[in-house]
Amino acid sequence: MKGVLVILDGIGDGPCPTLGGKTPLEAAKTPHLDALARRGKMDYCWTVKKGFVPESHQGIMSLLGYDLVDEDRGTLEALGLGVKLNPGDLALRCNFATVEDLASRRVLDRRAGRTLTTNEARELSKAINKEVKLGYPFEFVPGVQHRGVLVIRGGFSANITEVDVDPKGRFTWVQAQDDEEDTALAAELVNRFLRESHKVLEDHPVNMDRVRKGLFSANFVLCRGAGNQVPRLKKVKGKWMGLSYMPLETGIEKVSGMDLYTFRYPKMKNLDVYRNLYDGLSKALTQSVRMMRWYWKKQDYFLVYLKETDVPGHDNKPLDKVAMLERIDKGLFSYLEKWARKFGIRIVVTADHSTPCSQKGHSADPVPVLTSPWGGAWADVEEKARRFTEQEGLKGRGLLGKQVLPERLFS
Repeated sequence: MKGVLVILDGIGDGPCPTLGGKTPLEAAKTPHLDALARRGKMDYCWTVKKGFVPESHQGIMSLLGYDLVDEDRGTLEALGLGVKLNPGDLALRCNFATVEDLASRRVLDRRAGRTLTTNEARELSKAINKEVKLGYPFEFVPGVQHRGVLVIRGGFSANITEVDVDPKGRFTWVQAQDDEEDTALAAELVNRFLRESHKVLEDHPVNMDRVRKGLFSANFVLCRGAGNQVPRLKKVKGKWMGLSYMPLETGIEKVSGMDLYTFRYPKMKNLDVYRNLYDGLSKALTQSVRMMRWYWKKQDYFLVYLKETDVPGHDNKPLDKVAMLERIDKGLFSYLEKWARKFGIRIVVTADHSTPCSQKGHSADPVPVLTSPWGGAWADVEEKARRFTEQEGLKGRGLLGKQVLPERLFS
């Protein structure tokens, strides 16, 4: 049986006052997803383990059947950006951010207002690579908009803390987490990179122009998820193709042995962050359908991972989460419902983690899991009231992420 795994990033949520106490899944009008739910089975899962707050890479890898809770995201993102890594190379995922100054360590915005364009990031990255001197070879590789990767070449331990934001809104310097010399050196080099890149970025023409326009200056780099080894994994079962348009999922699909279906993400226009998200989502939906149509006979399974649905949770924008769900229902689930009826394919819909709008971040809450159809052909008896929501999922069985595929696509 052909299968499709749809992962909606951060779609799990809680009651939102703006939505009359409903979650975005409950408030959204999703007739095609509802039709799949009525013919399917609803369960719930902790994508990694109960009580654990997963990052996206941990949730996705667990759903694919891998036990990689401690795997570092920097390596995966570097691979996704096409960086060749040697054993011992230190790779970290990065965000351009905005800080007041190094003395106060006060972070004004973790993502430079989300308004940094990919072209601006490339200009800033060129300056970093040219002017920063670490004493060891390194490269800073820009990704999409405010995202990037830092790779320091050599033999380093990755057992260092992250450059993140503490409860008082200040960034933290990197520290070694053991007494090894190569760990101390790794921490020293990343801290040196933070200081020197800040000097380069603070007065860069791109940032001076942004400040004149009233935008956040991209004058600092937050570095997290240090890794120094490329994961060597057993290939995921069957022939898979994954939709690939962000570095993280590209890296995951590479290490799990999937074929990649890529497309170019739309450029941000007029610094309209959410317009860009909707444009990107629309293109991802169009390309998802095209991927499955073109490669239906050559592949057993398809992975459709949609990043955009996570952002409204971080920004406490439940109405946008609803609007994105309705767009996904029309642009993707309308086709999957039709194909399920016609061809008898099996569809699994879930999330890598929950991102409640009220928390503006990831949570340990379980996510709903839909398998459709369940127990046989599409013509089986349907459940009239069933929908793909958090509460409907909680009526089913509780699973771990790595239990999902064996029971649903590989059975």
